[in-house]
Amino acid sequence: MKKTIFITGASTGLGKATALLFQAKGWNVIATMRNPQKETTLTNFENVTLLPLDVTNPEQIKTTVAKAISLYSVDVVFNNAGYGLMGVLESLSDEQITQQINTNLLGVLRVTQAFIPHFREKKSGLFISTTSMGGFLTFPLGSVYHAAKFAIEGWSESMSFELSIHNIGIKTVAPGGIATDFFGRSLVNNSHPAYEEMEKKIFSNVDGMMQNASTPEQIAAVVYEAATDGKDQVRYVAGADANALYARRLEIGSEAFRIELGKQVMG
Repeated sequence: MKKTIFITGASTGLGKATALLFQAKGWNVIATMRNPQKETTLTNFENVTLLPLDVTNPEQIKTTVAKAISLYSVDVVFNNAGYGLMGVLESLSDEQITQQINTNLLGVLRVTQAFIPHFREKKSGLFISTTSMGGFLTFPLGSVYHAAKFAIEGWSESMSFELSIHNIGIKTVAPGGIATDFFGRSLVNNSHPAYEEMEKKIFSNVDGMMQNASTPEQIAAVVYEAATDGKDQVRYVAGADANALYARRLEIGSEAFRIELGKQVMG
């Protein structure tokens, strides 16, 4: 019997690469996105169902999850929808902060909450959420983004206890840089004159930071590993850059690492 994965944010990048990989591995794929009518690639593949979903819309979450469950017995939910927000806190509007938390944090919690009864009734299931190396270490100008990603990491660890009594798993995939159009399509960037010099230093290092970026397909392979390896493991660090930074942080400790990274990215 084919397994089924439900994916949020499947229109581009990691979400689409994951949908294509799982389809190629013989899974049923429910690929969700805000505007499925605009999708032209995934519609060409068998066993791929497109459904509309804006993860900031609680009512649409309920109806889309109900539709998905009516079509298939879902085995894995991949919470992938999200975007980046950069800028010093002074530069961000309340609307920008709220939208970031709604999408990158509350969207994950609400989609997960909607699926728990389905998994509990079948006594199996797995949640996987895209976090980031920005869920266990930080860079300048990303405070609200990091707030959401750190939250998902801690939330997932806590959730592992209550879900385990119903044989439900929860995991995170924490990539480093991904070579997509993230900086053009998925990044909101604010500036502030009082921090102009720092902003220039940070953005002058972006190209160098992306030299070791992974492809979406490489990170999708880690998602597949997490979905199929059967391990009682919450965090999967994904990508050479993320693994190198994570190992360094563990080696020298969080405070020394913070100082070292600050010197590297800010000069």
